Amino acid sequence: MSVPRLLATAVAALGGDERRGQLQMAVAVADAFDTGEHLVVQAGTGTGKSLAYLVPAIARAVCHDTPVLVSTATLALQRQLVDRDLPQLIDSLADALPRRPRFMLLKGRRNYLCLNKIHGGAASGEPKDDPDQKELFEPATDLGRDVQRLTAWASTTESGDRDELRPGVPDRSWIQVSVSARECVGALRCPFGSRCFAERARARAAQADIVVTNHALLAIDALSESAVLPDHQLLVIDEAHELVDRVTAAAAAELTPAILGAAPRRIARLVGPELTQRLEAASAAFIAAIGDADPGRIDVLDDQLATCLATLRDAAGAARSAIDASPADIAAAAARAEAVAVLTEIADTTSRILTSFAPAIPDRSDVVWLDHEDTSGLAHPRLRVAPLSVAGLLRTRVFARSTTVLTSATLTVGGSFDAMATAWGLTGGPGDDAVDCRWRGLDVGSPFQHAKAGILYIAAHLPPPERDGTGSAVQLAEIADLITAAGGRTLGLFSSMRAARYAAEALRERLPTPVLCQGDDSTAALLERFAADPATSLFGTLSLWQGVDVPGPSLSLVIIDRIPFPRPDDPLLSARQRAVSAHGGNGFMTVAASHAALLLAQGAGRLLRGVKDRGVVAVLDSRMATARYGGYLRASLPPFWPTTDAVRVRDALVRLRTMTTDPRT
Repeated sequence: MSVPRLLATAVAALGGDERRGQLQMAVAVADAFDTGEHLVVQAGTGTGKSLAYLVPAIARAVCHDTPVLVSTATLALQRQLVDRDLPQLIDSLADALPRRPRFMLLKGRRNYLCLNKIHGGAASGEPKDDPDQKELFEPATDLGRDVQRLTAWASTTESGDRDELRPGVPDRSWIQVSVSARECVGALRCPFGSRCFAERARARAAQADIVVTNHALLAIDALSESAVLPDHQLLVIDEAHELVDRVTAAAAAELTPAILGAAPRRIARLVGPELTQRLEAASAAFIAAIGDADPGRIDVLDDQLATCLATLRDAAGAARSAIDASPADIAAAAARAEAVAVLTEIADTTSRILTSFAPAIPDRSDVVWLDHEDTSGLAHPRLRVAPLSVAGLLRTRVFARSTTVLTSATLTVGGSFDAMATAWGLTGGPGDDAVDCRWRGLDVGSPFQHAKAGILYIAAHLPPPERDGTGSAVQLAEIADLITAAGGRTLGLFSSMRAARYAAEALRERLPTPVLCQGDDSTAALLERFAADPATSLFGTLSLWQGVDVPGPSLSLVIIDRIPFPRPDDPLLSARQRAVSAHGGNGFMTVAASHAALLLAQGAGRLLRGVKDRGVVAVLDSRMATARYGGYLRASLPPFWPTTDAVRVRDALVRLRTMTTDPRT
């Protein structure tokens, strides 16, 4: 059966309506699988893009015995695919396919219980002065109780998957019963190898037609010398606007007091005291050096930090070399694997940081910076390193191996796919002489009639935003007038938590309707309260820009306080901007403006989540109307009806509120 007929069968069985964009996308995905040409698809909210790529993926996998890998950015979409979309779709197509398709969700090894570690493989080799190890044997502690429960669960669970544990446990507890890929002793050497949850998950995935995974594991597979994911020649990347950030995070590394503090404890009984003391001294000197340094990007490595890094690298390397990597005792092998893993992490990261400074700035492939992680009110310094670009990695280790479909509701920036294609490595950027990949872009639109359903209001009369990140008095007055006209029903998206809190506190005193702010409660709880009470407004920052899905009358107004340019001191984005400029490109437009355009599109996309939704997106930054780059940013937004008339917008919000509360009007 053809893909259009399969899609029609599925839509009819699921009680849906035929959507032109969904059919167009499904046919394009099938064509890409046939021709080997990479496909970039922008499919607006309401298109039904999951079905549009799953139907041709299932057809290809079953009829050609060719598995398809589907990668997502968020756990929510993974769960939607494996818990709802795939089961329902497979049931609806059962009579139209030669056999029933198999699907599997595959995660990283750390997400599964390690039976060897649970049964004492690692703990038996650990020094008992490790605080966490002491608590393991104290059932009266939270950690001890968690580990006891996890140990009991290990004998009843079929999957060993952390997400199936109810209620869950904190990371500190889970890490006691799981291992990373580096820490694993290997299935062939492990006494529990035949029962290993992670290995069994990989084995099932190897037999599946559709394997659902995440961008981080996709990146780890690309970075690893050995295969992490099942063999595949066809790949679908959903939420593709998140791909660069997720792959960058997976390819990054850091040195922290926590990592350096764990290493001497892990090796204390595995090497001589002089090597342990040497590592402790090197770690202490490094922590002192970064503790006294100012946060920010490091372009020039000073002699003190360079010496500390080299000393730390050599100390970790010497300790690693002294550990017997192949002891006969399997319990000792597990402890040694964990010790070798942390020492390797330290040695590799220090070497990478030192090496990164060798080329001149325009030719560097890594960016190094120092920041202070705020944990429980305490600032902990950490030295971080991340790739300047992941385009080369994606081009050679992902797109060269698999025909890839990249899709999201927001992929065009400034009305073009070029910015995203360059960031992914499909197209070479300034200074990049790599051959472009064979790809095409397709925008299938949206079933929403944006110009009739929504208004884009740009407050051109407002002064430019305050430099301190908080709203001016006139901006706060504008927000109050808009929310009053809307009768609440407002999602306020702010460029910083400081701005969100400042606005929330100020407007709670002015408005008769409730104002919630991110951080007052869990995000899930806040969204539930927001959706339940139309009079409520919710203010927040980045995670709300991309994570809110509230159809219906509870959301009629989206306020964006300012153009979300990256901070000038953002170490990674500022380095990328400088690199583009150094090679003759426009660094501001390529990096800063593209970053802002993508976030604006994500923010504006929160307004219309259903075909009956109506409302206003209000951008309270006059630069959207007056600056030269304003047209580029506006071209990245859905085609709402545009205006700068505040009176007309407030009148429209009042009419919308009246229609919502009294359908007879």
